[in-house]
Amino acid sequence: MSFSSDVKDELNNIIGQARHCQLAELASIVHFAGRIGKSTAGFDIPVENEYASRKYFTLLQKTFNINSVDINVFQALKIAVGEDGSVLNDGPVDGRLLLKDCCRRAFLRGAFLVSGSLSDPSKGYHLEFVCRNDVQAGQLRSVMADFGLESHSVLRKNHVIVYIKEGEAIVDLLNIMGAHTSLMNLENTRILKEISNTINRRVNCEAANIAKTISAASKQSEDIEYIRDHHGLDSLPDRLKEMAQVRLENPEASLKELGELLDPPVGKSGVNHRLRQLSEFAESLRQG
Repeated sequence: MSFSSDVKDELNNIIGQARHCQLAELASIVHFAGRIGKSTAGFDIPVENEYASRKYFTLLQKTFNINSVDINVFQALKIAVGEDGSVLNDGPVDGRLLLKDCCRRAFLRGAFLVSGSLSDPSKGYHLEFVCRNDVQAGQLRSVMADFGLESHSVLRKNHVIVYIKEGEAIVDLLNIMGAHTSLMNLENTRILKEISNTINRRVNCEAANIAKTISAASKQSEDIEYIRDHHGLDSLPDRLKEMAQVRLENPEASLKELGELLDPPVGKSGVNHRLRQLSEFAESLRQG
C-alpha cells in the first residue's frame, strides 16, 4: 500500500468516543463526498474509496443504529436535502458540530479519508485535500488554523486544493487526526533522510576540501620545481630549502603532515607561510 493508504487505514480504525465527535466526522464525510442521490430505497451518498466507505457505515451504525441513510440522518448532521435528494446548500459544515477540539479533529479525519492524500515521505513532503469550492477549502483551512497549522490553497482545474508541504506541519496534522503510527513512520523517514543528507553534505565537503588540497599541493610542487630548475634550491634559506624538499618528497601530504616532517616540527600556519614564500619567489622568477 502507499503511505497515503496506510494513513487512511489507520484513521479508519479511529472512532471518537463521544457521539458529538462521531457526528462531526460523519458530517465531514458526507460534506466532502459532495453528492447525495435519492433512490427507491432512500438516500445514497457515493463514497468512492473503501476507507471512507467503511468509516461512513460504521459511524451510521454507532450514531443512529441504522444501516442505511434516511432524512433524519441529514437533519442530525445539519445538512438540508431537497425532495429530489439534492443538497440545498453548498455551504460549510454547521459550526455547531465543530465547537470542541475533539470534534474538529474528527472533522479533519473525515475530510482526509474522503479527499486527502499524502505523498511518500521518502520522496518529498506534500499533503493535500481536494475541495469542491472556496467555501469548503476555507472552512478546512480555518479548522487547521485552530490547531496552529498553516496551509495554502491553489486552484486546480475545477477544484480548490488545500495543501501543506512542510514536514513538521504534516507531522502535526497526523498527530491531530490521531494517526500516531503513521506519524512515527514519517518521523523515522525524516530522520533517515536528514542523516543521509548530512552524510552527503559531509562527503561533498570533504571531497571539495581534498580536491582543494590536491590542487594547492600541485601548484606548490610546480612552483618549487620551477625554483629548482631556474634558480636552484641550495641558494634558498635553510628553512625554505627544507620546506621545498619535504613538499617535493611528499606531494600528497597535508599541511599538518608536512609540519610534522620538518625539524623541528612546525604548525600548519608556519608551513603555509613558508610555502607561500616559495610560491611568491617562483612568481618573481617567472616575471624576470
